[in-house]
Amino acid sequence: MQSRNDTAFRTHTCNELRLDHVGEKVRLAGFIHRIRDHGGLLFIDLRDHYGITQCILQQDDDVFSIAAGLKDESVVNISGEVLKRSDNTVNENMDSGLIEVHVEALEILAEPEVLLPLQINVENSFPEETRLTYRYLDLRRPEIHENIVLRSKVISFIRKRMTEAGFLEIQTPILTSSSPEGARDYLVPSRTHHGKFYALPQAPQQFKQLLMVAGFDKYFQIAPCFRDEDARADRSPGEFYQLDFEMNFASQEDVFVAIEPILYDVFSEFGPKNSLVTNYPFPRITFDEAMLHYGSDKPDLRNPLIIEDITNSFCKSGFEAFAKEISANGAIVRSVNVPDCVKESRSFFDKANDWAKEIGLPGLGYISMISDSEFKGPIAKFLTPAELDEIAQINKMSAGDSVFFVCSPDAAKIAGMLRTYLCTTLNLIEKGAYRFCWIVDFPMYEYDEELKQIVFSHNPFSMPQGGMEALSTKNPLEIKAFQYDIVCNGIELSSGAIRNHIPEIMYKAFEIAGYEKSHVDDKFRAMIKAFKFGAPPHGGCAPGIDRMLMLLANTSNIREVIAFPFNQNAQDLMMGTPSEANQSQLKELQISIIPKMKT
Repeated sequence: MQSRNDTAFRTHTCNELRLDHVGEKVRLAGFIHRIRDHGGLLFIDLRDHYGITQCILQQDDDVFSIAAGLKDESVVNISGEVLKRSDNTVNENMDSGLIEVHVEALEILAEPEVLLPLQINVENSFPEETRLTYRYLDLRRPEIHENIVLRSKVISFIRKRMTEAGFLEIQTPILTSSSPEGARDYLVPSRTHHGKFYALPQAPQQFKQLLMVAGFDKYFQIAPCFRDEDARADRSPGEFYQLDFEMNFASQEDVFVAIEPILYDVFSEFGPKNSLVTNYPFPRITFDEAMLHYGSDKPDLRNPLIIEDITNSFCKSGFEAFAKEISANGAIVRSVNVPDCVKESRSFFDKANDWAKEIGLPGLGYISMISDSEFKGPIAKFLTPAELDEIAQINKMSAGDSVFFVCSPDAAKIAGMLRTYLCTTLNLIEKGAYRFCWIVDFPMYEYDEELKQIVFSHNPFSMPQGGMEALSTKNPLEIKAFQYDIVCNGIELSSGAIRNHIPEIMYKAFEIAGYEKSHVDDKFRAMIKAFKFGAPPHGGCAPGIDRMLMLLANTSNIREVIAFPFNQNAQDLMMGTPSEANQSQLKELQISIIPKMKT
């Protein structure tokens, strides 16, 4: 058997050498990260996938002149002796910072032929176009490199934990049929079936439900999903990955209990040291409560501020600006209490008022509680003592607090923006924490003002709460679904649901949204047919891998945790994707390209 010391390029990696290796002859291979010439003494930081080792050469060494002429990012093989660093040259910030390697032999394996378009050994930012065009170089940069290593570790950890929890990893098809719901599909023309197309799956939704019908009790996969939708900071155009799982004979609570320990352990294990992670069971917040108290169905629970509805306190008050808006335009009034805010400068309140005007409000009303019986602020004089006491009680005010008001038909959303603005401006956000919650009891339907009809508000395959009776007797806009999102730090990680597995209930649910029975039979033929043979109750969820990594890596852009992402225009600048098909390919597929029409 070949010994380790007989390997061609290296005996150790660049993050492996320690004091107990002192005196050994070693071989290292890697990239020239940085060269420092100290006049007769040359220091080389040699970098590989694992880390950096400092190598030294003296002017009388045989390979000094070769090393002195090396370019950054040259690929080299180095042989030499491990030495203990002197006390004044120890680098506590490097794992190998107690040793260095005296270079005795050096072989250049490859050198850059042209000037690098971006530097690897600096923390400077570079244009995204440059970074994505030369992504293989960008991935050499330690921070981005570590993000991809983190991604691999997290996915391996999740796979292990899901398997230990009794879930089977099963792959579902990549080429499938087009889905009529959700985002735009990516279509793939069929060569053998003229005029027909495959679609890349937006999610394995129907397949995983069919696996439940097939009797597999617990399924999961790290599933690639494809959606032709616009990019944003927390969503990559084109493709993304999710931890997709489904369970048979499962209630909503069973799904929560299954995934909460795994999410807790992922964020405890891979988050920054001493991070605070919400212990399970995670808080359950209804959709209505989330919209009321946080102004969002994706609340960031690190923000301590709470929104209250105080419309009744103003509808007959002496403050006519609000009272008229309520009676004439159906406005509502939301309030946000900021503890100990009286101490803030006048400029803070003025800037808050300016912020309100910037988003289209006439201004921002507020009152401050000086003592149990004394209130100040622009609108305090228009309110009676009883109204002031009622507002203070609803908002749980104490002396020193200030309450800010929003009056608008759209006050629920605006109050959420105000809550975020106040928290950010006053730096109230909880540091070093991952705060999870479930948003539950989503509306089954909503009214689409543009289409002038009732539509599904979320997942059309969700079981309505109350089943057929609710669909038959209740106002559709009052029906809740067994549907839930998991949210962390204001980012939606996943949607999930207990599925509608009864054919009659599914037909009725789609009928309310304007679809005929034939539509369900045509578009969901496999699933509806399978359900007619008898399907067990089932449900699941699909936390987004990319979004989890974005939180763990503490980056605001999802492209930082994807090895080869698209840009915002859904292009791969490195590979030149999307690209034109040649004429022979188009002919084989019997496709002709029509010139784009001018709009």
